[in-house]
Amino acid sequence: MGRILRLTPPETNPQSLYMPARPNPARPELVERACTLALRIIPNAPRNEIVGWHGSALKVKVHAPALEGRANAELLTFLAEALGLPRRSVTLLRGDKARQKVVHLAGLDEGGLKSRLGLK
Repeated sequence: MGRILRLTPPETNPQSLYMPARPNPARPELVERACTLALRIIPNAPRNEIVGWHGSALKVKVHAPALEGRANAELLTFLAEALGLPRRSVTLLRGDKARQKVVHLAGLDEGGLKSRLGLK
């Protein structure tokens, strides 16, 4: 999401109170980079680890059991630590109760993802 920029005081024009700011190409740090990642999860593993590619999905072992969302929470925390991202930048898009999941990684593009994982 872009930044929120107040255009006019609320008293003068209530229809256009807020407008998202446009990315500034002169300041690349303001342009949001994001990607999605397909995962194949193995819960109840001896330790958390990234195994490698399983078809087009990344295979990840998670120590937590698949009960009451514990494996999902540990997966997102583990991915954030492994990729050097804040925990709030890693969100689960699909697969809440499945082994095949899709996560959204804010602040990281596909090239950065591959270099940080060290996988081909």
